[in-house]
Amino acid sequence: LLNAFLVAFIRRVTAWTHWVLKAGVALLIFLAMLYCKEKFFHLGQFLEYSLQWSAALFLLVWMKAAVSSERFMWWLKVAIALTFTCHGLYAVGYYPRPVTFLEMTLNILPVTEDQAIDFLWLMGVLDFVAAILLFLPRKLAIAGAAYCVFWGFMTTIARIWGHFYLDFWDESLLRWVHEAVLRFPHFLLPLVLVVLLKRKEKKENIV
Repeated sequence: LLNAFLVAFIRRVTAWTHWVLKAGVALLIFLAMLYCKEKFFHLGQFLEYSLQWSAALFLLVWMKAAVSSERFMWWLKVAIALTFTCHGLYAVGYYPRPVTFLEMTLNILPVTEDQAIDFLWLMGVLDFVAAILLFLPRKLAIAGAAYCVFWGFMTTIARIWGHFYLDFWDESLLRWVHEAVLRFPHFLLPLVLVVLLKRKEKKENIV
């Protein structure tokens, strides 16, 4: 909460904001490690949270102009690729597919259980494709990042959409809004990458 408040009003990075942001990153890494432990120490579970724990770190690096824009975008691509690749590993069944994946799909889409499994497998493959596109020439990278924006948003909002019951709306929101908020980096950081890639493309066209 302190980090969220700080980010909302940040104008420049001072010594104390620097350490508060770093503390936030450390705590989010620790949280990702706990989730990894809960999932039998699957490495993919930890790496799937790359965008979540690195979001504040990317902000800190950007505000301090600590690296070149090219290097910044490269590391951003790595974090996005790790998150979506590991998400895809669960979707295709490499790791045990989470029950919530299947539950949300069945609650949102008019499909059978077998169709839901096929749908998740397809989306997992698309996650792999998008991760690869990020490291290809710019137009393909923009396409890959744009897909990540779309699918990152859909999987984020699905936490609420797939578990929302009008008769119990307050409990539905209480249980699932925070799960959605935690996943905001899954579409916001790919959106940052799209903006940076488009901005670079525009500059080169002007030159």
